[in-house]
Amino acid sequence: MTNAEIKKVRSLAEKKFRDELGLFLVEGEKMVAEALSSGFQIESIYRVEDIGEKTMERISSLSTPSPILAVVRKPEDIVSDSIPEKGLYLALDSIRDPGNLGTILRISDWFGLDGVYASRDTVDLFNPKVVQATMGAIFRVKFHYTDLPAFCSGVLASGGRVFGTFLDGENMYSKQLDSGKQHPSVIITGNESNGISPAVSAHVSDRLFIPPYPEGEAGSESLNAAVATAITVAEFRRLNL
Repeated sequence: MTNAEIKKVRSLAEKKFRDELGLFLVEGEKMVAEALSSGFQIESIYRVEDIGEKTMERISSLSTPSPILAVVRKPEDIVSDSIPEKGLYLALDSIRDPGNLGTILRISDWFGLDGVYASRDTVDLFNPKVVQATMGAIFRVKFHYTDLPAFCSGVLASGGRVFGTFLDGENMYSKQLDSGKQHPSVIITGNESNGISPAVSAHVSDRLFIPPYPEGEAGSESLNAAVATAITVAEFRRLNL
């Protein structure tokens, strides 16, 4: 492995160079196997037995390097303003934590969502920490960055519904939840600190509340973004099996 190759692979730890080169890193036996079986274009694969442990340590973004690393080309349709005709989707409003984004993609994969749309200030999907946290879901879940208020407005204009969780919302367990069989249904996941932004909440048609148990008793102030997403999506799927 040449010094130029090492420098190129190491640069992919930074978003600037991932965007510039259109590439990202995938590490670990399972993750590389997922990449190979997906429709993603693999640029190169490096194995520790071929390049040596010292070189793998230099190019890995992990604290404990794995025995294999792949450089993968980013999909071309990562930015999209199109409005789907039907289906159940997540929309992420300024999710900043890489672990949360990765976990949310795993949730989307597990519950068979039709895709995920994210505001343009959401953490980079191809951040190495996000990629690892998806546990392979990055290769199966359709993901797009978009103008989120405009996207939600378009969903409503198409006859769809936009759901969001709020402290003053209606009890989620007593609501009729639409899984998008006729028109698109979108579930908003808000920012970890500030929740759903005013610009996006203006386009929420259905305000939901996840009640604590026992209802009305003081407890945690709020739920983690990924946890709230899992609870909400599970209820949508339960009601529409």
